[in-house]
Amino acid sequence: MQFNIHEHPHRRYNPLLDEWILVSPHRAKRPWQGQQEAVSIDLLPAHDETCYLCAGNSRSNGTQNPQYETCYVFENDFPALLDDDIEFENQNKKLFQLKPEKGINKVICFSPKHNVTLAEMDVLEIENVIKTWKEEYITLGNKDYINYIQIFENKGSVMGCSNPHPHGQIWAQSSLPTQIEKTQKSLQAYYEKHQISLLEDYVTQELQLQERIVIENDHFVVLVPFWATWPFETMIISKRHFGNLIGLTSKETLAFAEIIKGITVKYDNLFETSFPYSAGIHQAPTDKISHPEWHFHMHFYPPLLRSASVKKFMVGYEMLGEAQRDISPEKSAEMLRNLPNTHYKLIKKK
Repeated sequence: MQFNIHEHPHRRYNPLLDEWILVSPHRAKRPWQGQQEAVSIDLLPAHDETCYLCAGNSRSNGTQNPQYETCYVFENDFPALLDDDIEFENQNKKLFQLKPEKGINKVICFSPKHNVTLAEMDVLEIENVIKTWKEEYITLGNKDYINYIQIFENKGSVMGCSNPHPHGQIWAQSSLPTQIEKTQKSLQAYYEKHQISLLEDYVTQELQLQERIVIENDHFVVLVPFWATWPFETMIISKRHFGNLIGLTSKETLAFAEIIKGITVKYDNLFETSFPYSAGIHQAPTDKISHPEWHFHMHFYPPLLRSASVKKFMVGYEMLGEAQRDISPEKSAEMLRNLPNTHYKLIKKK
């Protein structure tokens, strides 16, 4: 039987993490009688008096938010990391290794409007979010003990988001997180061997193939990675090679905002719902070392599989063996690419 990439199970290599994923495109045809997620259809107010992130409201610790009009950033009231100096004696036990981790956790409210998401904000508002990310990356990265800054957003209750107000988080810490350390090793090995960044090489080839491209503009590309794990996973990659938010020009900042707006609108349009995801920027560490191997990019990991109420579960084989997906990356890219660029709510208003 002749191999068919769209029908036959196969494995694909993820060069960023040096891992493999199992692709089983034929399984997309199986019937589903499993769990159905609740779909939120609540109409949220522009300001919620009970929301601890809304402008002017008090948070759970009694701190009152200012009457902010754009982005608002504050240190997380319930941080996972602490900015404390801890005395620690390293006993170097091979099978019981541990070390204190120092860092700072921040929350960034994208907008004072309680009832919007990035998909429903205008491009200039998203541009301001990016500028705030950049300011925080510079400020936190200048601290001597901060070696990596993870900027991310969890959107939707299915992703563990405890508050619908549009917001994200920034975790700055002294160590490289595991995923970043794996990526660092892969990027560095590729750069040392080929003298070009892995993602610069990759995005050039993807643009030639046009099989997994969802959106592009003059400065950025949105694509479904060849090795994507989640059904509608995408990645934003800069066309120009630079390593972090500091490298963004004014034109690229606006283009980055446009491309974020573009993919989040397409996500919402896919199942006509406020599409949940975890998204985050991967960029060079802030360890005061030159990192020419790093290429600026942003990941979107949405869990939905078949509809607004059916999500992909990472269980069984995925937990014990390796990641597995049903729908092919090429099919996902085609579905997203063919969706309208206008948000479905605006289309229905017409």
